Amino acid sequence: MTASTVTNTNILQASRFFTHCIQADASRNEQLQQVSELSLSPDLFAQFLQKEIYQGATLNKAMRRLRKLVVCTLIKRDLCGQADLNEVVTTISLFADFVVQQHLQALNAEMHTMHGIPTGEESGKEQTMIVLGMGKLGGYELNVSSDIDLIFCYAEDGETQITDSTQRSLSNHEYFSRLGKKLIAAISEVTEDGYSFRVDMALRPNGASGPLVASFNMIEEYFLIQGREWERYAWVKARAMTGDTDDIAALEKIIRPFVYRRYLDYGAIDSLRSMHGQIRAEVVRQESKHPERSNNVKLGRGGIREVEFLAQVFQLIRGGRDASLRDRSTRLTLHTLAEKGIMEAPVIEKLLVSYTFLRNLEHRLQYLDDAQTHTFPAREEDQQRIAQMMGCACVTELLEQLRPHREFIAEQFDAIFRDKAENNSENEQGMLAVSLSSPDSDELISAHLASLEFSAQDATAFSQRLVATWQSPRVQSLSEASRMKLVALVNHALNIIARQSGNQLLAWNRLLDFMEAIARRAAYLALLTEYPHALARVIRMMAASDWAAKFLTRHPLLLDELLDESSLHQRPDWPAFRLDLQEHLAQHAGDTERQMETLREMHHAMQFRLLAQDLEGQLSVEHLADELSQLADIIVAAVLQSAWQTVASRHKAEPSFAVIAYGKQGGKELGYASDLDVIFLYEDEDQDAPANYAKLAQRFITWMTSHTPAGILFDIDIALRPDGASGLLVSSVSSFARYQEKSAWLWEHQALTRARFCAGDAHIGEQFEQIREQVLRQQRDIDKLHAEVISMRKKMRDANINRSDLFDLKHDAGGMIDIEFIVQYLVLRYASQYSELTANKGNIALLKRCGELGLIDLLLANQVSDAYRLFRKLQHGIRLQGEDRARVAPDRVKKEAHATTTLWNSLLGALQ
Repeated sequence: MTASTVTNTNILQASRFFTHCIQADASRNEQLQQVSELSLSPDLFAQFLQKEIYQGATLNKAMRRLRKLVVCTLIKRDLCGQADLNEVVTTISLFADFVVQQHLQALNAEMHTMHGIPTGEESGKEQTMIVLGMGKLGGYELNVSSDIDLIFCYAEDGETQITDSTQRSLSNHEYFSRLGKKLIAAISEVTEDGYSFRVDMALRPNGASGPLVASFNMIEEYFLIQGREWERYAWVKARAMTGDTDDIAALEKIIRPFVYRRYLDYGAIDSLRSMHGQIRAEVVRQESKHPERSNNVKLGRGGIREVEFLAQVFQLIRGGRDASLRDRSTRLTLHTLAEKGIMEAPVIEKLLVSYTFLRNLEHRLQYLDDAQTHTFPAREEDQQRIAQMMGCACVTELLEQLRPHREFIAEQFDAIFRDKAENNSENEQGMLAVSLSSPDSDELISAHLASLEFSAQDATAFSQRLVATWQSPRVQSLSEASRMKLVALVNHALNIIARQSGNQLLAWNRLLDFMEAIARRAAYLALLTEYPHALARVIRMMAASDWAAKFLTRHPLLLDELLDESSLHQRPDWPAFRLDLQEHLAQHAGDTERQMETLREMHHAMQFRLLAQDLEGQLSVEHLADELSQLADIIVAAVLQSAWQTVASRHKAEPSFAVIAYGKQGGKELGYASDLDVIFLYEDEDQDAPANYAKLAQRFITWMTSHTPAGILFDIDIALRPDGASGLLVSSVSSFARYQEKSAWLWEHQALTRARFCAGDAHIGEQFEQIREQVLRQQRDIDKLHAEVISMRKKMRDANINRSDLFDLKHDAGGMIDIEFIVQYLVLRYASQYSELTANKGNIALLKRCGELGLIDLLLANQVSDAYRLFRKLQHGIRLQGEDRARVAPDRVKKEAHATTTLWNSLLGALQ
């Protein structure tokens, strides 16, 4: 038998509450026949309520009668397969809203008559009581027989304004306290008609010992001083059921920073683990006292609460940065986790199936007697009723269906909430903790390290560095709990490093620099504790690159990127990234500071993914530069759009404005820490255009270069604009064209060989490309070109004299700049004959093309191309180790430097 084949007779046999309601009131069966084919709505609630009142019932009586009709309708529709879980929980939640709103409206009118209108002492506005629905009510996922968890609050203190002598003025707090008491009584007092809802006010600030209502100031102060971790979990669900729209928005701004941290809050895992442990301990205690009440589908192992915790832990961890994870519904949050790739879609799908099964079972347990229960009934007859309502032939069949759902939920819960610190040897941790606190710490730790098979020399160096870190003021100021967490991480790190090859001491020193920097941020310690594989990857990256170690130390928020191995290795999906960036910026529209942080966080995160792939050899230097340049283009476009919105005097929705990239960004050869060389062009006849675009350019530079807690985006160099430092910040397209045609120096035309449209108005980009091609294809005086290129190269060489015995890959004769000058010379000399040379394809491709065209020796062209590729690879590797100057032993590049010098001499002669 399935739920969809359950008949009316079966319902009467299964639900005693349903039977009692139908038998107690002959009219209810007729009403039930009218509405059971419909999905209930607030409009239908209102119609039936008014009909009862019209027939002489009081509001309280009418509401209680309506509640029985609603519940009986849901029981019938659910058990007959006409309603799914979503309809059941949404309908009863909407009914709870309706009950609260109707009673509050009536009671508030009475209070106005007796005491006047409560008014804010600062704003002078009428004050209204905001009723917050908490728990499942907040998420529109209420149980049919559930209590409703409420919190009462109001915006401002003040007093009521009376209009005649019969009224007695009250303070706003007293007014809303009385109103709240009346509302609870109206909803929850048991009469001959029952009740509308049981009301639980325990979630309010300070619980049962706190005031019944609280002003916004009281709530804010409570959150700042006394708010506890479990309350963050509770307030995730808070939803305003009544109140002024502006006041609700103001309250949201108070709640949000308490619930959602601006950083990734992995400490939430431990907090929820602790809360879950207490809940489970209480369930076990109750089950041991009352074995007949076992099998708790809500709080037991693999129960409903574990699914809710799975959803909400990610809300608490990530909701501060991602507004899409702030939904109050468990089901919608689970869908979002799948969409975001935070949990695998098949896992989420199975969780939702299991969650639905448990919620349906929970409802049937409550349908029996309209009781708020989550455990199987003790009587075998009642157990059989539950099985029948679940469409099972017997209780055994039901339990067989239940078991895999609970096992799957428990398995997924454990994957997130199992205490990962248990993976470390407690004996080792304890010994390390004692050793660090001992006067003979160096000797004791060295002995411990020797047991891990470190050499005596390394053990001494490791020990000395660890003791120095442990005794630093930053670490000594930590709480005992944080220090012990740090000990566990250090111990685990030692075991990882002991198994690694390479320079172990270098990795150790870099790691301890990092640990010391993040020690006061418990969330980062929690993340590394909860995800040991992330710690292993951190160590690998730090062993591979000093630059990576420093980057991660400056931006520990990026630790989150290490959790998903699959996404870390995926090639960037740039259209998806662009869209995601736009959505995140839109979430913070009007908040410049938060938008600037968002840009930096998302740029660093993508840069870090590329860094991880780079360090594992998945990207060539050329491919990496392409990806970093593409990332920069997207960031430039986003900054341009966002900065324009902050120009209050802007004269049009979209600016007729473009950013042109030069240098490494223009040639798509960007590195991790490269500056951006840009100029700004516009084409706009509006009289306000020059001033507005000058403001936009200034804002753009500010957004890019300002230091925020997340660092900067890029340093910006605008020296290549027309007339350099003495020129205007922005240029019209026409004035730029005139300058390039008539006034620009040759070196500016050299720079133009690797310039391109980067972001903004695409039409201006097309115009720029036309100007660029026209300039580069000019007929030139070869002797003058020859002399000016040589002169400029000599100035650069003289400004970067290398006094070491090493070969400077960039500046020395035969190095990278020589190759770049060769390409620029060839383009400026021959583009008038070969238009394809104006294409911005990069130095390697252009060299090879010049060889194919016979402009230079083809073999030499290929050799110099290979030299440039090697120089870039070596430079990149050196920069990853944190070196400012890229220099190598001359013998390492002797052949490549010779090829470059030979080509230079053949074209331009020996440089004196």
